Amino acid sequence: MPSRRRADEDAEVIVVGAGPAGSTAATYLARCGLDVLLLEKSTFPREKVCGDGLTPRGVKQLIDLGVDTREEAGWLHNRGLRVVTSHHELELDWPSLSNFPPYGVVRTRQDFDEMLARTAQRAGARLLENTNVTGAITHERTGRVVGVSAKVGKDREPVTYRAPLVLACDGVSARLALSVGIDKRDDRPMGVAVRRYYNSPRTKDDYLESHLQLWDRTDPARPVLLPGYGWIFGMGDGTVNVGLGILSTSKAYGTTDYRALMRSWVAGLPEDWEFNEDTATGKIGGAALPMGFNRTPHYRDGLLLVGDAGGMVNPFNGEGIGYAMESAKLAAQCVVQALARPEGPARERALAGYPLALKQALGSYYTLGNTFSKLIGNPTIMRLCTRYGMPKERLMRLVLKLLAGLYDPRDGDAMDRIITVATKLAPSV
Repeated sequence: MPSRRRADEDAEVIVVGAGPAGSTAATYLARCGLDVLLLEKSTFPREKVCGDGLTPRGVKQLIDLGVDTREEAGWLHNRGLRVVTSHHELELDWPSLSNFPPYGVVRTRQDFDEMLARTAQRAGARLLENTNVTGAITHERTGRVVGVSAKVGKDREPVTYRAPLVLACDGVSARLALSVGIDKRDDRPMGVAVRRYYNSPRTKDDYLESHLQLWDRTDPARPVLLPGYGWIFGMGDGTVNVGLGILSTSKAYGTTDYRALMRSWVAGLPEDWEFNEDTATGKIGGAALPMGFNRTPHYRDGLLLVGDAGGMVNPFNGEGIGYAMESAKLAAQCVVQALARPEGPARERALAGYPLALKQALGSYYTLGNTFSKLIGNPTIMRLCTRYGMPKERLMRLVLKLLAGLYDPRDGDAMDRIITVATKLAPSV
């Protein structure tokens, strides 16, 4: 199919960042016949700090993209979530729903991200690695984004790329958004996650494991319960991904040594799990988690914010991959419609559909999640929830559906109807 780009343009669409959001968007756009340039600052394979686990909501996005998620294709399946506190332990299977598969998966980001990037290439996107985008190029008269500036290769040679539309999929740094004055919102939550890999006999597990009580014991006389959770995800290859995430709604946010907290928490786990310095396969890595649409607007003047760049991480549970891919799919659909129209008001109306689609899909749900993150920032509420909520299995199954976004708004059970009503009553962020 002949490209519709002009002589002074390098592509019809530029996608910045080949993580889950960027590669997903590039795949959908290329499959629709668009000339897509996908720019990635690193070279594959590369690591990313992450739990490496996807709930069925994330698995659905992989299936929609045409990715083979069978175990024979290299995915480790899990059947649900094991929730652990000092008083209780509960195994909750993923719910059986019409719109989501009944299993989650685990796969390292080093392998996962490259697989998605190669999927985009096979669809026809042009991937340029080792291309570090530094900011947006704007039209001197209209202020509209018309391309990006970058530094390429080992010599960091300055280069510019031009296109009528740019998708910012550059992660939590959101360098493109910042270059045009779109700042993060302080009224939305943030999180911090740290993780480390260990060789361990717990490498294979039918459940993702979540520890709901994170105690900061820096002062042994005054331990502090933090809003967040620790995780233990078996990778199936002899290693385990062990980590923890903390919310910004805690007074300890920003003042806690998260790596020290990680070491302290791991030291309190059973010795036979073999999480220690001798079995660790690398250093403790950390990353920020932008949650609950904490950067808006998601579209302005030729620039769309997708995935972490737009704060798409679920404020209920810290999951980001599935929601990055979900937002990428919505962005691609709007871009395809927009580029089928002439420049001007008609195209802009199609592009304005992107933030509207995000609000319709996730806005009210994220409003509830933002409220939830504020509530559990109170140690008293957190303590009451873990102590008195955990013994009630039916309640915890409802909580699992809510926190993981796994409910059917059309043909679900009573729990699904409760969540659906709650999201309808909540205003959209």
